[in-house]
Amino acid sequence: MPVIVLEARDFTSPLFLVRTWEVLSSCTTFSLVASLGHSELNLEHLNTTFRIFCMFTWCFFFTLTLLIHILSVIQFHSLIPISWKNLTMTVAVLGALMCLSASVVFPWIIMNHRSPSTHSVAAAVASCLTFLAYISESYVLCSQAHEQRGYMGSMPGLLKILQLWGGCQMVPLFVEAVCIPSNGVHKWQLWVSSVSYGVCVLMSLVTMVVILGDFAGQCLLPFDRFLAAFSLIGVLLYMVATVICFTKILQLRELGQSDNNKSEELVIMETVVASITLLAYTVDLAFSIKLLCDRNHT
Repeated sequence: MPVIVLEARDFTSPLFLVRTWEVLSSCTTFSLVASLGHSELNLEHLNTTFRIFCMFTWCFFFTLTLLIHILSVIQFHSLIPISWKNLTMTVAVLGALMCLSASVVFPWIIMNHRSPSTHSVAAAVASCLTFLAYISESYVLCSQAHEQRGYMGSMPGLLKILQLWGGCQMVPLFVEAVCIPSNGVHKWQLWVSSVSYGVCVLMSLVTMVVILGDFAGQCLLPFDRFLAAFSLIGVLLYMVATVICFTKILQLRELGQSDNNKSEELVIMETVVASITLLAYTVDLAFSIKLLCDRNHT
């Protein structure tokens, strides 16, 4: 089968330009961060965990975007047994959300320095440019026709990407919660929250695999019922996790802020992410119920 390459006019299309921007800016970001010394990053255990999270985000989406970019140029994606339009939309939106998190977390790592180095400031700026690049691709893809966007370009699909983002943010937060002693926070709270997040992440991954692989028609039950059940379970689990987060904040404040500053910052971050994810599951559940009601009436 001959390889088909894009025409000359396609190399000036918005998608080609914005994906080139993503590859260059993400590569620049993790290259600058990799060149920083330990003294410039203030590498305590806390900073090390979040630095790994940021580096993984930039490297992972750089690799995915580069592969998508190459496959788009040689027009080889039609031979891959996945839903290409759903894949590109998922990578663009999830990349924007993850790079936004990295663009917030990385300056937080270096903010303790009175005079950050030029490299660290440049890395923070490059990370923000990477976020803008993924936001631009998301906008370009969402502005296309519904048939070209696929399911992940609809509101329920975008909510599922937001749910997966929320679960990904809990990974470094959970690692820190385990490693940093938190006086006043009970172990059962930590493990109940972790089980809730783990179940929701697993459901999000299963949903993504089914949608990207076009396996919805092979499910034993109608796929929309599965989605409604997953959304309901997600709402219940994140309600429990969010209540536990607010309880932990109150427990830490009763002990005073001086000795538990890092623990309180982590719990506040967890509470914000859990609340956003709970809202995403709640709205998604409303969409699922509406879809089921509409189909029952027809």
